Amino acid sequence: MTLQKIKSIQGKDEYVLLPIAVYRTLRDQIEKELAAYEADQNVEKTFEPFVLEDYVDNPVALARIKAGITQEQLAQRLGVSQAYISQIERRSQVTNKMLERVRIVIHETE
Repeated sequence: MTLQKIKSIQGKDEYVLLPIAVYRTLRDQIEKELAAYEADQNVEKTFEPFVLEDYVDNPVALARIKAGITQEQLAQRLGVSQAYISQIERRSQVTNKMLERVRIVIHETE
């Protein structure tokens, strides 16, 4: 089994993704090691806030995600297929007319 490594912006290994079964087996040991590491290193607990706009460029996808609805739900509200919504969300540009339609149907149901 290969573990997936997540690198920092500087390109250094920073995190490792574990299968949940492995994590559950090693949970106590991992928590002890982390506590010891933080105590020894006097690690400052700072986090970068997650900003959705940094990861999602498409305004339709952004509006849908912020509204907490799926592509299927948006498609039903617009009377189109989920595949069509997926197509729109993959585009680099969206027409103002489509964006306005999406905003209207999202706000009608809030």
